[in-house]
Amino acid sequence: MTEDTGGWFVGLDPDDGAAAVTRIRDGQADEPADWPTLAVDAGFAADREEYYERLHAATTTAASEAVREREGADDQQLVHAVRAMADCERTANELAERVSEWAGSRYGDSGAGIDYAREVAARDPEDGTDSALVSLAERTVAVADEADSLRSFIEQAAPAVAPNLSMLAGPVLAARLVSLAGGLEALAKQPSGTVQVLGAEDALFAHLTGSAPSPKHGVIFTHEYVRGTHPDERGSAARALAGKLSIAARIDHYSGDRRPELQAELDERIERIRSRRGEEQ
Repeated sequence: MTEDTGGWFVGLDPDDGAAAVTRIRDGQADEPADWPTLAVDAGFAADREEYYERLHAATTTAASEAVREREGADDQQLVHAVRAMADCERTANELAERVSEWAGSRYGDSGAGIDYAREVAARDPEDGTDSALVSLAERTVAVADEADSLRSFIEQAAPAVAPNLSMLAGPVLAARLVSLAGGLEALAKQPSGTVQVLGAEDALFAHLTGSAPSPKHGVIFTHEYVRGTHPDERGSAARALAGKLSIAARIDHYSGDRRPELQAELDERIERIRSRRGEEQ
């Protein structure tokens, strides 16, 4: 929809839905106008009501296509994968606890976690109860294995979607940051202070309500540069890391060029922070 064409509907076959969608998505106007009247004058619609019906149909279809395109984008596939991995990990751990408790009542063993569930899954059932327990253990192991498969996929996919972010954060943390932000574009638009506390929303809310101190970091705590730094310097380390991650996300979204110098700059900054207490890199 441009000023010189007089509207998105000019010269358009009213029954050509695909063309209408293209006009709606690609067009623009420098200023508003009485589009219904212009559409009627152009013969696109018999009256204002019909114009709005055609406009509604075209805009609804355009919005649906935009949603499909966004959901099919590589960064959104990464979001789905990392959320699925988290679901599988959580479910497997919960089921492993149930297997451990149940097996303890049956066998008197003292085991826990996924590894113990694998041991139970390898048993030969002696009766119906054993069969049910072993079956549960097998399903627990299957969910844990699925989480591992998803992690492997993320480790391969993330560097292609966000090369600089993956370089600095590692593929899995990079994917988690993209997921928490809602997509690579959304992450690229976040200030570094927000990136620093992504994943710590509950703690941030508690701080804003006056019942807790301000969180120093969110999910980036899992990065060695934060976790491995002295507690008194973790805030500085988290700020330094978040600043570079923000820059990396913007480069990944807007250009996609790999910038190895970001890693060197981050390494140097963390080394200076740790040197305040004589910590080794």
